Amino acid sequence: MQRVADFIKAANVYYLATVDGDQPRVRPFGTINIFEGKLYIQTGKVKDVSKQIHANPKFELCAFRDGDWLRVSGELVEDDRVEARQSMLDAYPTLQGMYSATDGNTEVFYIKNATASFCSFTKETEVVTF
Repeated sequence: MQRVADFIKAANVYYLATVDGDQPRVRPFGTINIFEGKLYIQTGKVKDVSKQIHANPKFELCAFRDGDWLRVSGELVEDDRVEARQSMLDAYPTLQGMYSATDGNTEVFYIKNATASFCSFTKETEVVTF
C-alpha cells in the first residue's frame, strides 16, 4: 500500500474513474493519504463524483510518471469520522482554504478490496492487492 501511495504522490495527479448511470466519468484528483492502515482519497459531498461513488462504489484510478503507470481498482468506502477527514487535511494543508473536517462537505473514502497494477512498456506488469 505504501508503494501505491508513494507512486501516486510522486505523480502529483491521478485520474479517478467512476460510473454515472451507464456513463464512465473520469477526472483529475490529487489527494491520497494513508490513515490507520488504509489508503484514502478526499472530495466534497456537493460534487457529482461523491454522488457517483455513493451510488456505485466501484472505481479505478490511473497515475503516470517517468514512463510507468499505476492502475488501482476496488471499492470506495466512506469514513465519516472527523479524525479521518482531519488526517487528510493535515496531509494537504492547501485544502484547508476550501475544506474543514467539520464543514459538512468534506468527505473521505478508503479503498477496499484493492488491486494495484504497476505497468510499463518495458517491464512486466506487477500486481499487488490490499
